Amino acid sequence: MVAKAVKGFGLAAKTARAGCALPRKSKRVVLTTREARRYSALVEVFARSGPSRTGIAAPVTEVNPVARVTTLVQPQLDLVEARISQQAAAFDQAIEGYVTYAIGGRGKRLRPLMALLAGGATGQINSGHVDLAVIVELIHLATLVHEDVIDEAERRRAQPTINARWGNSLSVLLGDCLFAHALNLSTSFDNSEISRAIARAASEICSGEMIQTQRRFDLKLSVQDYLRIVKMKTGSLFAAAAELGATISEADSAVIAILKDFGMRVGTAYQIYDDCLDIVGNERTTGKTLGTDLRKGKFTLPMLIFLRSASEFERERCSSFILDGRCEEVTEILKNRLGNGALDESITGGSDLIREAQTSIESLPSNAHLEGLFALGDALREMFEQLRT
Repeated sequence: MVAKAVKGFGLAAKTARAGCALPRKSKRVVLTTREARRYSALVEVFARSGPSRTGIAAPVTEVNPVARVTTLVQPQLDLVEARISQQAAAFDQAIEGYVTYAIGGRGKRLRPLMALLAGGATGQINSGHVDLAVIVELIHLATLVHEDVIDEAERRRAQPTINARWGNSLSVLLGDCLFAHALNLSTSFDNSEISRAIARAASEICSGEMIQTQRRFDLKLSVQDYLRIVKMKTGSLFAAAAELGATISEADSAVIAILKDFGMRVGTAYQIYDDCLDIVGNERTTGKTLGTDLRKGKFTLPMLIFLRSASEFERERCSSFILDGRCEEVTEILKNRLGNGALDESITGGSDLIREAQTSIESLPSNAHLEGLFALGDALREMFEQLRT
Protein backbone atom coordinates (compact mmCIF):
# COMPACT_ATOMS: atom_id res chain seq x y z
CA MET A 1 0.00 0.00 0.00
CA VAL A 2 1.10 3.55 -0.74
CA ALA A 3 0.23 4.56 2.81
CA LYS A 4 2.99 2.27 4.04
CA ALA A 5 5.42 3.53 1.41
CA VAL A 6 4.90 7.18 2.27
CA LYS A 7 5.00 6.60 6.02
CA GLY A 8 8.03 7.35 8.15
CA PHE A 9 9.42 10.47 6.45
CA GLY A 10 11.51 11.21 8.73
CA LEU A 11 13.71 43.33 4.98
CA ALA A 12 12.17 45.56 7.34
CA ALA A 13 11.07 48.65 5.43
CA LYS A 14 7.32 49.18 5.80
CA THR A 15 7.11 46.40 8.35
CA ALA A 16 4.58 48.27 10.42
CA ARG A 17 2.12 48.17 7.53
CA ALA A 18 2.16 44.36 7.74
CA GLY A 19 1.66 44.30 11.47
CA CYS A 20 5.04 42.63 12.00
CA ALA A 21 7.28 43.07 15.01
CA LEU A 22 11.02 43.39 14.56
CA PRO A 23 13.14 40.27 15.13
CA ARG A 24 14.64 40.00 18.56
CA LYS A 25 18.19 39.20 17.49
CA SER A 26 18.45 38.84 13.71
CA LYS A 27 19.46 41.78 11.57
CA ARG A 28 16.86 42.49 8.92
CA VAL A 29 17.56 41.24 5.43
CA VAL A 30 17.68 44.08 2.95
CA LEU A 31 15.64 43.20 -0.11
CA THR A 32 15.31 45.42 -3.13
CA THR A 33 12.68 48.08 -2.52
CA ARG A 34 13.66 50.84 -4.93
CA GLU A 35 11.60 51.69 -7.98
CA ALA A 36 12.22 49.49 -11.02
CA ARG A 37 14.25 50.98 -13.87
CA ARG A 38 12.80 51.14 -17.34
CA TYR A 39 14.07 48.44 -19.67
CA SER A 40 14.23 47.96 -23.43
CA ALA A 41 11.00 48.48 -25.34
CA LEU A 42 11.18 45.00 -26.89
CA VAL A 43 11.47 43.21 -23.57
CA GLU A 44 8.84 45.50 -22.06
CA VAL A 45 6.30 44.49 -24.70
CA PHE A 46 6.85 40.81 -23.93
CA ALA A 47 7.05 41.25 -20.17
CA ARG A 48 3.87 43.25 -19.96
CA SER A 49 1.86 40.94 -22.22
CA GLY A 50 -0.58 38.70 -20.43
CA PRO A 51 -3.16 36.22 -21.69
CA SER A 52 -5.29 38.96 -23.23
CA ARG A 53 -2.39 40.01 -25.46
CA THR A 54 -1.07 36.60 -26.35
CA GLY A 55 -4.28 35.05 -27.59
CA ILE A 56 -4.33 32.55 -24.74
CA ALA A 57 -7.52 32.32 -22.75
CA ALA A 58 -7.27 33.12 -19.07
CA PRO A 59 -8.06 30.20 -16.80
CA VAL A 60 -11.51 29.75 -15.38
CA THR A 61 -11.54 31.20 -11.89
CA GLU A 62 -12.20 28.62 -9.20
CA VAL A 63 -12.12 29.04 -5.46
CA ASN A 64 -8.92 27.44 -4.27
CA PRO A 65 -9.23 25.83 -0.82
CA VAL A 66 -5.82 27.28 0.12
CA ALA A 67 -7.21 30.80 -0.31
CA ARG A 68 -9.25 30.35 2.85
CA VAL A 69 -6.05 29.77 4.83
CA THR A 70 -4.15 32.78 3.53
CA THR A 71 -6.45 35.27 5.23
CA LEU A 72 -4.67 34.61 8.52
CA VAL A 73 -1.43 36.10 7.20
CA GLN A 74 -2.77 38.20 4.32
CA PRO A 75 -1.03 41.47 5.34
CA GLN A 76 2.33 39.69 5.42
CA LEU A 77 1.62 37.87 2.16
CA ASP A 78 0.77 41.19 0.52
CA LEU A 79 4.13 42.52 1.65
CA VAL A 80 5.85 39.38 0.32
CA GLU A 81 4.10 39.89 -3.03
CA ALA A 82 5.20 43.51 -3.23
CA ARG A 83 8.81 42.65 -2.41
CA ILE A 84 8.92 39.83 -4.94
CA SER A 85 7.77 42.29 -7.61
CA GLN A 86 10.45 44.75 -6.54
CA GLN A 87 13.26 42.23 -6.98
CA ALA A 88 13.46 42.81 -10.74
CA ALA A 89 15.10 46.18 -10.07
CA ALA A 90 18.12 44.40 -8.56
CA PHE A 91 19.13 43.03 -11.95
CA ASP A 92 20.94 44.60 -14.88
CA GLN A 93 18.68 46.78 -16.98
CA ALA A 94 19.20 44.52 -20.00
CA ILE A 95 17.61 41.51 -18.28
CA GLU A 96 15.25 43.24 -15.88
CA GLY A 97 12.29 42.72 -18.20
CA TYR A 98 12.80 38.97 -18.33
CA VAL A 99 12.91 38.81 -14.54
CA THR A 100 9.72 40.87 -14.34
CA TYR A 101 8.01 38.38 -16.64
CA ALA A 102 9.28 35.37 -14.67
CA ILE A 103 8.11 36.65 -11.30
CA GLY A 104 4.92 38.29 -12.56
CA GLY A 105 2.59 35.27 -12.46
CA ARG A 106 0.61 34.94 -9.26
CA GLY A 107 0.88 31.41 -7.89
CA LYS A 108 -0.46 29.80 -4.74
CA ARG A 109 2.54 31.03 -2.69
CA LEU A 110 2.44 27.83 -0.62
CA ARG A 111 6.08 28.03 0.46
CA PRO A 112 5.80 31.63 1.74
CA LEU A 113 2.57 30.61 3.46
CA MET A 114 4.38 27.73 5.15
CA ALA A 115 7.18 30.03 6.34
CA LEU A 116 4.78 32.61 7.78
CA LEU A 117 2.48 30.12 9.48
CA ALA A 118 5.42 28.23 11.02
CA GLY A 119 6.82 31.53 12.25
CA GLY A 120 3.49 32.53 13.76
CA ALA A 121 2.98 29.09 15.30
CA THR A 122 6.20 29.50 17.29
CA GLY A 123 6.26 33.22 18.00
CA GLN A 124 5.36 36.58 16.53
CA ILE A 125 5.72 37.00 12.77
CA ASN A 126 8.41 39.58 12.07
CA SER A 127 10.30 41.04 9.11
CA GLY A 128 12.71 38.08 9.11
CA HIS A 129 9.82 35.76 8.28
CA VAL A 130 8.80 38.01 5.42
CA ASP A 131 12.37 37.93 4.11
CA LEU A 132 12.41 34.15 4.32
CA ALA A 133 9.08 33.95 2.47
CA VAL A 134 10.44 36.08 -0.38
CA ILE A 135 13.59 33.96 -0.65
CA VAL A 136 11.89 30.57 -0.74
CA GLU A 137 9.45 31.80 -3.39
CA LEU A 138 12.29 33.12 -5.56
CA ILE A 139 13.97 29.72 -5.34
CA HIS A 140 10.69 28.07 -6.32
CA LEU A 141 10.30 30.43 -9.28
CA ALA A 142 13.84 29.57 -10.42
CA THR A 143 12.98 25.86 -10.36
CA LEU A 144 9.85 26.49 -12.44
CA VAL A 145 11.86 28.27 -15.13
CA HIS A 146 14.28 25.33 -15.32
CA GLU A 147 11.49 22.73 -15.12
CA ASP A 148 9.66 24.29 -18.07
CA VAL A 149 12.82 23.96 -20.15
CA ILE A 150 13.21 20.28 -19.21
CA ASP A 151 9.53 19.55 -19.90
CA GLU A 152 9.32 21.78 -22.99
CA ALA A 153 6.22 23.27 -21.41
CA GLU A 154 4.55 26.10 -23.28
CA ARG A 155 2.24 27.54 -20.62
CA ARG A 156 2.63 28.45 -16.98
CA ARG A 157 0.20 30.49 -14.91
CA ALA A 158 -1.97 31.20 -17.96
CA GLN A 159 0.80 32.76 -20.02
CA PRO A 160 3.59 31.50 -22.30
CA THR A 161 6.60 30.11 -20.45
CA ILE A 162 9.98 31.83 -20.63
CA ASN A 163 11.32 29.11 -22.92
CA ALA A 164 8.28 29.38 -25.20
CA ARG A 165 8.94 33.10 -25.58
CA TRP A 166 12.70 33.39 -25.64
CA GLY A 167 14.13 29.89 -25.96
CA ASN A 168 15.96 27.44 -23.73
CA SER A 169 19.34 29.17 -23.50
CA LEU A 170 17.98 32.39 -22.06
CA SER A 171 15.61 30.45 -19.79
CA VAL A 172 18.37 28.37 -18.22
CA LEU A 173 20.44 31.48 -17.54
CA LEU A 174 17.45 33.35 -16.14
CA GLY A 175 16.72 30.48 -13.76
CA ASP A 176 20.36 30.60 -12.68
CA CYS A 177 20.06 34.35 -12.02
CA LEU A 178 17.00 33.85 -9.83
CA PHE A 179 18.72 31.08 -7.86
CA ALA A 180 21.82 33.22 -7.34
CA HIS A 181 19.79 36.24 -6.31
CA ALA A 182 17.82 34.26 -3.74
CA LEU A 183 20.97 32.75 -2.25
CA ASN A 184 22.59 36.17 -2.12
CA LEU A 185 19.61 37.58 -0.22
CA SER A 186 19.83 34.71 2.26
CA THR A 187 23.34 35.75 3.33
CA SER A 188 21.96 38.86 5.02
CA PHE A 189 20.60 36.92 8.01
CA ASP A 190 22.75 37.29 11.10
CA ASN A 191 22.26 33.60 11.83
CA SER A 192 24.46 31.98 9.18
CA GLU A 193 22.73 28.63 9.70
CA ILE A 194 19.68 30.09 7.96
CA SER A 195 21.59 30.83 4.76
CA ARG A 196 23.31 27.44 4.93
CA ALA A 197 19.95 25.68 5.30
CA ILE A 198 18.57 27.58 2.30
CA ALA A 199 21.63 26.64 0.24
CA ARG A 200 21.23 22.99 1.24
CA ALA A 201 17.60 23.04 0.17
CA ALA A 202 18.55 24.55 -3.20
CA SER A 203 21.15 21.83 -3.67
CA GLU A 204 18.61 19.13 -2.77
CA ILE A 205 16.13 20.51 -5.28
CA CYS A 206 18.64 20.46 -8.11
CA SER A 207 19.88 17.00 -7.16
CA GLY A 208 16.34 15.65 -7.09
CA GLU A 209 15.61 17.07 -10.54
CA MET A 210 18.82 15.55 -11.89
CA ILE A 211 18.01 12.11 -10.48
CA GLN A 212 14.51 12.29 -11.91
CA THR A 213 15.93 13.19 -15.32
CA GLN A 214 18.47 10.39 -15.03
CA ARG A 215 15.71 7.85 -14.31
CA ARG A 216 13.43 8.79 -17.20
CA PHE A 217 11.81 5.83 -18.99
CA ASP A 218 13.18 3.57 -16.24
CA LEU A 219 10.76 0.70 -15.68
CA LYS A 220 12.81 -0.36 -12.66
CA LEU A 221 11.99 2.84 -10.79
CA SER A 222 10.23 1.88 -7.55
CA VAL A 223 7.72 3.78 -5.44
CA GLN A 224 10.44 4.29 -2.83
CA ASP A 225 12.76 5.71 -5.54
CA TYR A 226 10.01 8.07 -6.61
CA LEU A 227 9.33 9.24 -3.04
CA ARG A 228 13.03 9.90 -2.49
CA ILE A 229 13.12 12.06 -5.61
CA VAL A 230 9.96 13.92 -4.58
CA LYS A 231 11.30 14.61 -1.09
CA MET A 232 14.42 16.13 -2.64
CA LYS A 233 12.89 18.18 -5.46
CA THR A 234 9.81 19.48 -3.62
CA GLY A 235 9.70 18.41 0.01
CA SER A 236 13.06 19.98 0.85
CA LEU A 237 11.96 23.56 0.18
CA PHE A 238 8.71 23.16 2.14
CA ALA A 239 10.76 21.64 4.97
CA ALA A 240 13.22 24.55 4.90
CA ALA A 241 10.38 27.10 4.93
CA ALA A 242 8.80 25.52 8.02
CA GLU A 243 12.11 24.83 9.78
CA LEU A 244 13.50 28.32 9.25
CA GLY A 245 10.21 30.01 10.08
CA ALA A 246 10.51 28.41 13.51
CA THR A 247 14.23 29.14 13.67
CA ILE A 248 13.66 32.86 13.13
CA SER A 249 11.13 32.73 15.96
CA GLU A 250 13.89 31.20 18.12
CA ALA A 251 11.85 28.09 18.86
CA ASP A 252 13.29 25.09 20.71
CA SER A 253 15.26 22.64 18.60
CA ALA A 254 12.67 19.91 19.17
CA VAL A 255 9.88 22.18 17.89
CA ILE A 256 11.98 23.16 14.89
CA ALA A 257 12.52 19.50 14.05
CA ILE A 258 8.79 18.78 14.29
CA LEU A 259 7.91 21.63 11.94
CA LYS A 260 10.67 20.66 9.51
CA ASP A 261 9.19 17.16 9.34
CA PHE A 262 5.72 18.67 8.88
CA GLY A 263 6.99 20.72 5.94
CA MET A 264 8.67 17.71 4.36
CA ARG A 265 5.51 15.61 4.55
CA VAL A 266 3.27 18.38 3.21
CA GLY A 267 5.71 19.23 0.43
CA THR A 268 6.03 15.60 -0.60
CA ALA A 269 2.26 15.21 -0.60
CA TYR A 270 1.87 18.35 -2.67
CA GLN A 271 4.16 16.95 -5.35
CA ILE A 272 2.06 13.78 -5.42
CA TYR A 273 -0.97 16.04 -5.91
CA ASP A 274 0.75 17.89 -8.75
CA ASP A 275 1.71 14.61 -10.42
CA CYS A 276 -1.89 13.40 -10.22
CA LEU A 277 -3.07 16.76 -11.58
CA ASP A 278 -0.78 16.27 -14.57
CA ILE A 279 -2.93 13.25 -15.46
CA VAL A 280 -6.48 14.38 -14.66
CA GLY A 281 -6.23 18.18 -14.74
CA ASN A 282 -7.54 20.61 -17.32
CA GLU A 283 -5.13 23.07 -18.92
CA ARG A 284 -7.76 25.80 -19.03
CA THR A 285 -8.37 25.68 -15.30
CA THR A 286 -4.76 25.06 -14.26
CA GLY A 287 -3.27 27.60 -16.64
CA LYS A 288 -0.27 25.38 -17.42
CA THR A 289 0.84 22.66 -19.81
CA LEU A 290 -0.26 19.22 -18.60
CA GLY A 291 0.70 15.68 -19.59
CA THR A 292 4.40 16.46 -19.65
CA ASP A 293 5.42 13.73 -17.19
CA LEU A 294 4.53 10.80 -19.42
CA ARG A 295 5.75 12.54 -22.57
CA LYS A 296 9.12 13.04 -20.94
CA GLY A 297 9.26 9.54 -19.45
CA LYS A 298 8.81 10.68 -15.86
CA PHE A 299 7.08 7.82 -14.09
CA THR A 300 5.14 9.35 -11.21
CA LEU A 301 3.20 7.61 -8.46
CA PRO A 302 0.01 6.69 -10.41
CA MET A 303 2.07 5.14 -13.19
CA LEU A 304 4.33 3.27 -10.79
CA ILE A 305 1.39 1.83 -8.85
CA PHE A 306 -0.22 0.74 -12.11
CA LEU A 307 2.97 -0.92 -13.36
CA ARG A 308 3.45 -2.67 -10.02
CA SER A 309 0.19 -4.58 -10.39
CA ALA A 310 -0.05 -4.74 -14.19
CA SER A 311 0.39 -7.92 -16.17
CA GLU A 312 3.40 -8.34 -18.41
CA PHE A 313 1.18 -7.66 -21.40
CA GLU A 314 -0.13 -4.40 -19.89
CA ARG A 315 3.38 -3.28 -18.99
CA GLU A 316 4.62 -3.90 -22.50
CA ARG A 317 1.62 -2.21 -24.06
CA CYS A 318 1.93 0.95 -21.92
CA SER A 319 5.70 1.08 -22.47
CA SER A 320 5.10 0.88 -26.19
CA PHE A 321 2.50 3.65 -26.03
CA ILE A 322 4.90 5.96 -24.18
CA LEU A 323 7.83 5.26 -26.49
CA ASP A 324 5.58 5.86 -29.51
CA GLY A 325 4.37 9.16 -28.07
CA ARG A 326 0.82 7.89 -27.51
CA CYS A 327 0.74 9.18 -23.95
CA GLU A 328 -2.93 10.19 -24.12
CA GLU A 329 -3.86 6.51 -24.29
CA VAL A 330 -1.83 5.77 -21.16
CA THR A 331 -3.47 8.72 -19.43
CA GLU A 332 -6.90 7.33 -20.25
CA ILE A 333 -5.91 3.94 -18.83
CA LEU A 334 -4.78 5.56 -15.57
CA LYS A 335 -8.00 7.58 -15.35
CA ASN A 336 -10.41 4.69 -15.83
CA ARG A 337 -10.96 1.26 -14.35
CA LEU A 338 -8.25 -0.28 -16.54
CA GLY A 339 -5.74 1.53 -14.34
CA ASN A 340 -6.52 -0.84 -11.43
CA GLY A 341 -7.28 2.08 -9.13
CA ALA A 342 -3.72 3.45 -9.37
CA LEU A 343 -4.89 7.07 -9.48
CA ASP A 344 -7.23 6.69 -6.50
CA GLU A 345 -4.52 4.91 -4.53
CA SER A 346 -2.09 7.74 -5.26
CA ILE A 347 -4.65 10.33 -4.15
CA THR A 348 -5.30 8.37 -0.96
CA GLY A 349 -1.58 8.01 -0.28
CA GLY A 350 -0.97 11.75 -0.66
CA SER A 351 -3.95 12.61 1.51
CA ASP A 352 -2.82 10.16 4.18
CA LEU A 353 0.63 11.75 4.19
CA ILE A 354 -0.93 15.12 4.95
CA ARG A 355 -2.98 13.57 7.75
CA GLU A 356 0.25 12.16 9.22
CA ALA A 357 1.80 15.63 9.00
CA GLN A 358 -1.14 17.10 10.90
CA THR A 359 -0.83 14.43 13.58
CA SER A 360 2.86 15.23 13.99
CA ILE A 361 2.16 18.80 15.16
CA GLU A 362 -0.67 18.00 17.56
CA SER A 363 1.77 18.14 20.49
CA LEU A 364 2.71 21.78 19.82
CA PRO A 365 1.11 24.60 21.84
CA SER A 366 -2.01 25.75 20.05
CA ASN A 367 -2.47 29.21 18.63
CA ALA A 368 -4.15 30.72 15.56
CA HIS A 369 -1.18 30.11 13.28
CA LEU A 370 -0.75 26.49 14.34
CA GLU A 371 -4.43 26.06 13.55
CA GLY A 372 -3.57 27.66 10.22
CA LEU A 373 -1.10 24.84 9.54
CA PHE A 374 -3.82 22.30 10.30
CA ALA A 375 -6.16 24.22 7.99
CA LEU A 376 -3.53 24.20 5.26
CA GLY A 377 -3.43 20.43 5.51
CA ASP A 378 -7.23 20.26 5.32
CA ALA A 379 -7.19 22.49 2.23
CA LEU A 380 -4.65 20.29 0.47
CA ARG A 381 -6.61 17.16 1.33
CA GLU A 382 -9.68 18.82 -0.17
CA MET A 383 -7.69 19.49 -3.33
CA PHE A 384 -6.77 15.80 -3.46
CA GLU A 385 -10.41 14.81 -3.22
CA GLN A 386 -11.27 17.10 -6.11
CA LEU A 387 -9.02 14.97 -8.33
CA ARG A 388 -11.04 11.79 -7.92
CA THR A 389 -12.69 10.80 -11.18
